[in-house]
Amino acid sequence: MAGPVSFDPSSALGDALVILGAAGIVIPLFARLRITPVIGFILVGLVVGPYGLGRLVFDHPWLEYVTISDPEGLKPFAEFGIILLLFEIGLELSFNRLWAMRRQVFGGGAMELLVAGSLIAFALSLMGQPLGGAMGLGLALAMSSTALVLPITGTQSPVGKAALATLLFEDIALVPAIFLLGALAPHAGSDSWSALGRTLALGTLVVALLLVLGRLLLPRLFAQAARTKSPELFMAASLLVVIVAALATGAVGLSPLMGALLAGLLIAETDYHTEVEAFTAPFKGLALGVFLLTVGMSIDLRVVWDSLWTVLAATLAVLVLKAVVTAFALRLMGARAGTATEAGILLASPSETTLIVLAAASAAALIQPGTAQFWQIVTALGLTVTPILAWLGRRVGRSVDQEAARRQSDDELDPADSRAIIVGCGRVGRLVADMLETHGKPYLMIDADADQVRDATRRGHNARFGDAARSGTLSRLGVEQASAVILTMDEPVGAQRLVRKLREQYPELPIIARARDVSHAAALYRAGATHAVPETLESSLQLSEAVLVDLGVPMGPVIASIHEKRDEFRARIMKEGELDEMPRLKSASLRDH
Repeated sequence: MAGPVSFDPSSALGDALVILGAAGIVIPLFARLRITPVIGFILVGLVVGPYGLGRLVFDHPWLEYVTISDPEGLKPFAEFGIILLLFEIGLELSFNRLWAMRRQVFGGGAMELLVAGSLIAFALSLMGQPLGGAMGLGLALAMSSTALVLPITGTQSPVGKAALATLLFEDIALVPAIFLLGALAPHAGSDSWSALGRTLALGTLVVALLLVLGRLLLPRLFAQAARTKSPELFMAASLLVVIVAALATGAVGLSPLMGALLAGLLIAETDYHTEVEAFTAPFKGLALGVFLLTVGMSIDLRVVWDSLWTVLAATLAVLVLKAVVTAFALRLMGARAGTATEAGILLASPSETTLIVLAAASAAALIQPGTAQFWQIVTALGLTVTPILAWLGRRVGRSVDQEAARRQSDDELDPADSRAIIVGCGRVGRLVADMLETHGKPYLMIDADADQVRDATRRGHNARFGDAARSGTLSRLGVEQASAVILTMDEPVGAQRLVRKLREQYPELPIIARARDVSHAAALYRAGATHAVPETLESSLQLSEAVLVDLGVPMGPVIASIHEKRDEFRARIMKEGELDEMPRLKSASLRDH
């Protein structure tokens, strides 16, 4: 007969409960606060780690229940999370897309790593660090965090694509960098270079073998798993492929990350990549949470406090130097100024692979243990502020784009007679522009969002950057000769202010405004709009009409009830908008202009 189950808070089960408890608290709490959970996991790791509450376990044994007893035991799970992240990146890519990115990967990525690493190494050597150790630290600190950056940016946006190219080269360069450090070791001989040659040869063979076997076997493997209709088997097959590929590349001395990325690329070529991504995503999220916990647990606040200003100065210096070098490299590769700036700031923090390279440099006796610990703390702090860097990068990048677009628009804007001015280049504004083009009516679109202007221009619209709320913008566009001003932005208060301002200055100007609902339409009429079109009203009435007809109600009564309901809203707008007559709500009312 089985005995009673006892719970040991210092066991792996106790650590697992702490991790799951942290995930259950951090994720919903920080989501509610609209803060990335990255910071939350790092802070939790700081609290429950050996340098936080773990210090007090001897005096307060009950703290064992809320602390991590074996931080080293979590590292394999953290590494598995990064492996799954690279696998997910591979699923979002394809060989064709990767080949198309080769210039950015081996151009911009190589430039960032080599230039930033060389500058950091040069600065450290001037401060007295031996050349070999300075080179090791330069390579380590020049790397950026794949685990934190890509979940923030994705891989589809311009910033995400720029970051992905840089990070891919760094992941590829990791193994040669570690071998280089071994060759620079004080007691290294020619064996290090021969070992590098053997690793590259075996690695090439393994990669080629994985490519051939993957294309032949993976479609059959997942087809068989799909036929069983067993989610467990499908998930097991997915994890098996990731682990086998990572182990295969790791066994010959390459990075397991390369195997994981290759597995994702191979599965992305099959018809099952969407399902595989859905099954592996939860594992990736939890394992990345464990990785972030280990980052927090590596920060010793007492060491930070003892050398606070030195740590902060070193962290700031690394962040600024990497941001400038990365932005410059991306700009040379053709990235837009705003994209290069945002990506440069985001990629400024060190990486989880920085810790790997630091360990390799320390093992090769290129740097002292105390030096390695100092830069590990700098790396942990850099990882901690990555979400803040993402926010700062977005703000600065947007400002750079807007300033560039403003300078361009000031040169290009010229008044024109009798054209409509569309304020807002979003979905509604583009649709209005399409209709005006269809009927041969001249127009000009303006928007204060540089990304929206660029997107509209790429679609062939006549769009310029400009802030309609800023004094003088609309007058420079010739608003006094405009056939109409059409406000399409989804900013209720801003739209009312602009309508009121335009009506005061141009009493005869036709102003057609997009309204959120009936109440907003009434407010726009009070402000002076010629027509205000509630976007939710007509869509709701058309939806009701389709439902009633599908349910078998005759078309005649349906149309009558729709007209009756529309008249109710017209009467409400007339009353709240202080109008002399009921407004026309159907789109036909726009034909007069």
